[in-house]
Amino acid sequence: MIDRLAELFAPPGMAGSSASRSSVVLLTQLRWIAVFGQLATIVVVSQLLKVRLPLAPLLLAPLLLIVINLAIAGVVKRRRAFSQRELFSALMIDVVALSWQLYYSGGATNPFTFLFLLQIVIGAIILEARWSWLVALNACLGMALLTFRYVPLRLPDRFAGDHFHLYIYGSLFCFVLAAVLLIVFVARLDRNRRDSDGQLATLRQQAAEEDHIIRMGLLASGAAHELGTPLSSISVILGDWSREPSIAGDPDMAADLADIRRELERCKTIVSGILMSAGEVRGIDPAVTGVRAFIDDIVAEWRQRIPGELRLVDRVDEDVTIIADPGLRQIIGNVIDNAAEVSPGLVIIEAWLDGEPRREGQAWARSLVLTVSDRGPGFAPEMLGRVGQPYASTKGRDGGGLGLFLVVNVIRKLGGTVSVDNREGGGASVQMAIPLATLALSEADPDDDA
Repeated sequence: MIDRLAELFAPPGMAGSSASRSSVVLLTQLRWIAVFGQLATIVVVSQLLKVRLPLAPLLLAPLLLIVINLAIAGVVKRRRAFSQRELFSALMIDVVALSWQLYYSGGATNPFTFLFLLQIVIGAIILEARWSWLVALNACLGMALLTFRYVPLRLPDRFAGDHFHLYIYGSLFCFVLAAVLLIVFVARLDRNRRDSDGQLATLRQQAAEEDHIIRMGLLASGAAHELGTPLSSISVILGDWSREPSIAGDPDMAADLADIRRELERCKTIVSGILMSAGEVRGIDPAVTGVRAFIDDIVAEWRQRIPGELRLVDRVDEDVTIIADPGLRQIIGNVIDNAAEVSPGLVIIEAWLDGEPRREGQAWARSLVLTVSDRGPGFAPEMLGRVGQPYASTKGRDGGGLGLFLVVNVIRKLGGTVSVDNREGGGASVQMAIPLATLALSEADPDDDA
C-alpha cells in the first residue's frame, strides 16, 4: 500500500499552484486529528461506556492512516503542487477510512455518519466542480451501503432499551467535533487564500516591472540606433582634427582632444550596454574567466573612475570558472557608481561564495555574493521598502531610481536576489546574490552560451 501511495504522489513534472500543496498539508493535519479522535473515541466507548467493539478492524483504520500520513509527508517535502486528481484521491482516503470505521460500529445507526458532510464540504472548497461532485457521490454511496449493511453495536444492558438516548449523546459530540473541524479548516483555507493573494500581487508587480523594462529596452534600442550615427561622425571628425598640425603641435589642445575621444568611447560603451542593462544580460562578448578574476577586473576598472578609495574584501574560497558578460559587469558597476556618488572617499566591496564547497553532482549549488557598502547618508526609512521600484529615489532628479530598478530586475532574471540595508555605523549596503548555475560554463559545449 505504501508503494501505491508513493506512486500516487510521485512528482510527475506537472504545473500547479502552491495552494494545492497547502491543501494537501491541511488534509494531512485534519487526518492526524481524525486519527487521535478515533483512538480517543474507541477508548471512551469501549472503556467508559462498556460497549463491546471489534477492536481489531477499528484499530486497523487509524494505523493505516498514520502510515499514509507519514508516506505523504515525505512527498510533500519534494512537491510544490498537486493535481485535482491527487487532491480527490487524498479526500477519498478519508471517505473510505470513515466508511470502514462506521461499518464496524453500527453503520447508519452511528451518529458519526454526519462526518461524511464534512468531507463533502471540504471537497466543495478545495476541488473543482466535477471532482467535488464525485466526492459527494462516493460519500452518498458509502452512506447508502451503511444503511443496509453494517456490524451492529453490542450495547451494554443499560443502553439496550434506549438506543435513541445514546444516539443523542453521540450526535451532540459529532456536532461539536464537526463545528471545530470546520472552523479550523475554513480559517486555514482563508489564511492560504490571503497568502496566495499576496503571492499573486507580487507576481503582478514583477510582471509590471518587467513590462516596464521591455518598454525601456525598446526606447533604448531606438536611442542606440539614433545616437550611433552622430557618435560615429564625431569620432571621424575628432580623428581628422588629431591630424591637424596646429592641434597636434599644441600639447594642451592635443590633451583636450584625447580627453574628448576617451569620453566619446565611453559614450559608445554606454550606448552599447543600454539594452543589456534593460534586462538582456547574456549578450555581447561574454568571456570565460574565474570568479576572482571577474571581481578583480571590476574593481580595477572602477578604481580608475572614482576619486576615492575602492577597497576589496575578498573572501572567495573557491575560484570557480564562469562566463562573465559585459552586461553583468555594468549592473554591478551601477551599484558601485551609486555608492561612489554619495561616498566619494570610500567604497567597500565584499565578495564570497555562500553555501558549502562544491560536491560532485552539486557543482553549481552555490551563489556569488557581492556587497557594496558606502559611508554616505544611507537610505531614507521610507525608501527601504521601495528600493528596486522604478523612479523610487531621494536624489530629486528626473529618472532617479532607475539604476537600482535595473539591478534588481536583472539579478532577479538570473535567479538571484538583491537586498539593501543601512549600516549601523552610517552608510548603506547593497547585497547581490547570483546563483553560479546561471553563470556556469556548460561542460558539454563551452560555446553554447557564447
